[in-house]
This record gives sequence, C-alpha cells and structure tokens, in this order.
Amino acid sequence: MNETYESAFAKLQDIIAELESEDITLEASLEKYEEGIKYYKYCMAKLHDYEDKVKVLMHEGESLQEKAYVRD
Repeated sequence: MNETYESAFAKLQDIIAELESEDITLEASLEKYEEGIKYYKYCMAKLHDYEDKVKVLMHEGESLQEKAYVRD
C-alpha cells in the first residue's frame, strides 16, 4: 500500500460508514471488514513510524540544547 496516512485514514472512515449502514449484505460486510483491517494496520504502522521519528528528533533536539548550554 503506497498511500498517505490521510488518504488511508479517509478510506478507513468510509469503510466504517459503509459497515454501519443497514443496506449492506453480510458478504459485503465481511469484504469491507477485511479491507478495513488492512487500512487500520497500515494507519497504525504509519503512526508508529511517525512517533519514532518524533522521538529521534526530540532526542537530537535535547542533545543540541545541552551542547548549546555547555560553556568552557
């Protein structure tokens, strides 16, 4: 899957709306549920990746601040 987080999340929301409608067959519900699980896992993986990047940036920022305050 090669989508942005935002587009994948929008598709997940659309799938949820379809599943909540009363005009969907059981078979179609199962197919949508499977598709929704794929988008959910993709979105969660993206969020974890972003979280890891933010942690690295915060750690690098803390190191820079510490170096800026060290006086010889």
